[in-house]
Order: sequence, then C-alpha cells, then structure tokens
Amino acid sequence: MSHRSLYAVGVRRSALTKGLNMTNGLTHHVRGFSLIARCLLLIFCGLSGSMEMAQAQTRAYVTNLGSNTVSVIDTATNAVVATVTGVSQPIGIAITPDGTRAYVTNHFDGSNTVSVIDTATIAVVATVPVGIGPNGVAITPDGTHAYVVNDGGGTVSVIDTATNIVVATVPVGIAPHGVAITPDGRRAYVTNASSGTVSVIDTLINAVVSTVSVGIFPQGVAITPDGSRAYVTNTNPGSVSVINTATNTVVATVLVGDRPIGVAITPDGTRAYVTNSGFLGSTNGDTISVIDTLINAVVATVPVGDSPIGV
Repeated sequence: MSHRSLYAVGVRRSALTKGLNMTNGLTHHVRGFSLIARCLLLIFCGLSGSMEMAQAQTRAYVTNLGSNTVSVIDTATNAVVATVTGVSQPIGIAITPDGTRAYVTNHFDGSNTVSVIDTATIAVVATVPVGIGPNGVAITPDGTHAYVVNDGGGTVSVIDTATNIVVATVPVGIAPHGVAITPDGRRAYVTNASSGTVSVIDTLINAVVSTVSVGIFPQGVAITPDGSRAYVTNTNPGSVSVINTATNTVVATVLVGDRPIGVAITPDGTRAYVTNSGFLGSTNGDTISVIDTLINAVVATVPVGDSPIGV
C-alpha cells in the first residue's frame, strides 16, 4: 500500500449532534427520535459523517460506529480491501500527512481512548488514553501532533505522534465538538457547542490565546487553504460564522439552512459546502448550502437526502 495516497472518513460527534445533542442533561428530540432511538438509528445505519482528506487517493478509511471497525476502501476500485478491528465505537479519524498512521477516537464505549492504526499492517498498534468523550481529531501539517477534542471533559488532548503519549491537555469551552488546524500548524480552532464559542489554541505553547463568540451550538469548523478564514457552523439559528484568523473576530455571518452541521472548503478556497441536517417540521433542511467565500453569501442550495451530516 502506498502511504502517500490516503483518505480518512469518519463520524465525529460534532457530526452526530442532530440526534445526540445533550445540554444540562436534557435530551434533544430530532425528527421524532429521542436520544436513545437516534443512537440506535445511527448504529443500525452505519452512518458516516464528516470527511477529512489526507494527501492522496488510493485508500479511504471509514469508521463504523455500530460494528466497532474501520473499513479500508481502495479508491481505484471502490471496494473494501481490509477491515480494522481493535477499535471500539469509533467516531473521528485523521491520517498523518505521510500516510503511515490513522488516529481514531473511541467515543461511546467509555474507554476515553484513541486507537492508532498502522496503515501498512492495517492493525491497531497503540491505544492512547485521552479525556472524557473523545470525538473530533486533527493532525498538524507536519504530522508531529494529534489534537483530540474531548466533549465530556471540555478539553483538548495533544498527542505526540512519535511516542503516542499525551503531552498536553488544554482546557477549552463546554462540550467541544470540532477541530481544525491552520495550514501553517500554528493554531487549532475548536468549536465549543454548549458555550457558543470557538477556542483558538496556540500550538507552540498549547494554550488558548483567544475565544471567539459565534452562534448557538457551533459544531463544524473548516479553515481556508490560505489560513485566513475559519468557517463555523451554528445549528441555531442556522448560520455560518466567518472568523478572520488574523484578528480572531467574526467578520461575516451567513444564513444557511436549518441545523447546519458539517462544513468543508474546496481546495482553491472559493467555496464552502455546508450540510443542513434539518429538524422535525423543518422546511429548510436536507440540503447543502454553497457559500461563495469571496462575498460570503449562499450562491446555491442543493437538495440531498434525509439528514445530511458530513461533507
């Protein structure tokens, strides 16, 4: 297997909150499903949410929440060529830039761990204890550190990928969900769902250097290829906050569909694609909003299937 050609596809908890949001012990009902029913639906459907692409195109890695596995897909044939065991209710996944390791968050099993997969042997080679409820994960562009958001503990665990040891724990806001790292590796942007904020971590000192107020229940976050903007989905009132990363201030708010979750930016940085998962009785869900990043306005709305999550 080439280590230079990999994709990673995973369900992050930030991508599951339509049915799994819990605030102050309250269950949020969505499309008529309670928390428990939605959990079962996700497990039985084998839902895969957000996608993170590594540097090439020969393998895609998919976390399977219900079967406690990771599927490896050959992107040339679109066939599953391997199945990784040794993970437990996996959610998030990220691959190192050199393609040699995949980091998988084990969220729902209570182990509070990250499994490290060797992509050459297709086996788990390390299990790293982190904080409570690990979900989103991102790796620095130089591949030296993995940043894992722990939504149950309100922290980010920083893993040294050379030793697979947590070298720092960074307190952030309440119920952190998504994480994205700037192209220069200097900043990590973390959405804090129950705080309505984004924590900006300086990766040199592993400390929060700025806290940006955004919309209600922020979830997904993506950064433009030039590192100048961070796009954050806010499930209520259905908007995207655009953060200037030089000043860490919100410079635009773009109204999108109902209950947006996932966000991804095109390689040329000209478009942001946002999944609008909708809710019970929603009239503006089950769509993708396409944002022109030059003018920060929706230029297209694409109907898709029921409850889109990842993109």
